Amino acid sequence: MGTKSLDSLRPTETLEIENGLTLVPRVMLNLTIFPSETASVTKPIDEWQLKRALIDFLKTSFHVPITVPEEDLHIKRFKDLKKRKRVDPVAGGTIFIRDLGFLNNKNEDDLEVLDKKFLDWKSSLVEKMDGIELNLEGVKFRLGVAIPATDDFQGMKKDWEDFYAFGNRGYSRGGSGRQQPDTIVLRGAPSRWFAEPRVSSKPSMLVTHTIFSTFGKIRNLNVAEDNDLGDKEDENDGDIVSGLHCKIVVQFERYRDFYNALKVLCGRSLQKQGSRLKADYEVSWDKDGFFRNTRSHAQERSSRMPEMGADSYKSGAPRRQPYFPHSGYDNSRPKRFKE
Repeated sequence: MGTKSLDSLRPTETLEIENGLTLVPRVMLNLTIFPSETASVTKPIDEWQLKRALIDFLKTSFHVPITVPEEDLHIKRFKDLKKRKRVDPVAGGTIFIRDLGFLNNKNEDDLEVLDKKFLDWKSSLVEKMDGIELNLEGVKFRLGVAIPATDDFQGMKKDWEDFYAFGNRGYSRGGSGRQQPDTIVLRGAPSRWFAEPRVSSKPSMLVTHTIFSTFGKIRNLNVAEDNDLGDKEDENDGDIVSGLHCKIVVQFERYRDFYNALKVLCGRSLQKQGSRLKADYEVSWDKDGFFRNTRSHAQERSSRMPEMGADSYKSGAPRRQPYFPHSGYDNSRPKRFKE
């Protein structure tokens, strides 16, 4: 897939990439449910009734009905309702709108026009849903709706423009001295989809490199099991188990490839050929200098080596190192990626 094809991808268009993976467009909204100002909530909210009320609202409140199956609407009740303040939410959740065919306009070829119409529709959707009142068995609740930061490409673009405009550190390309981002961070994708079949269920550097080369030439790459994501979900009684998902950090050679990759990945879910699962990952840009920090730590460890005793190198869990294909780091290339 060339850059030209990525440049011309419509916001509601599906993209097939490597390794049997497909990027499928969707709209993701974060939901927060508050009691109305006059309501006194003494028992947990009925999740099923709340789902039915939201699904019915989307079907009946728009010129073109919006269809959302129940499995794409996730609601989670908050604990300790008796300890909460009157203004605190009682539940939160996420809704995924995947049936976006009604937004396709085959007569329009101008991508900027299509992007603007899609963004306008999303904004109007949020505006119409945010603040609505839901009556569940006589108890009234108010709905808060927002687009997640990781699903808002224009918001992220403004963030990195502001970040570099105010003199923060960045990676400079070319001789102009202009600072621009070049690295994306993707979390929440199934590890096995990035693994070598029949070799390991852990994510493979080689497979991941092949997949992300779809978007352009890669300068540096790091992939590992995302244990932090599992731990975070476990604390919230979530469904994600540590080790099942991976965190991928990709640094591109060119800003344009970074830009296209983030834009295409933002607002889409991953599907694997032969699987019904849809992976609703999170993608963002790296403002922390992941690879610069990794190199600094590696150089610091290297400079301390003569002073450290042999005991310092006795067995421990092997550390996954980032892949620096062009950096000359360690002046060696692994002959095979092993898991």
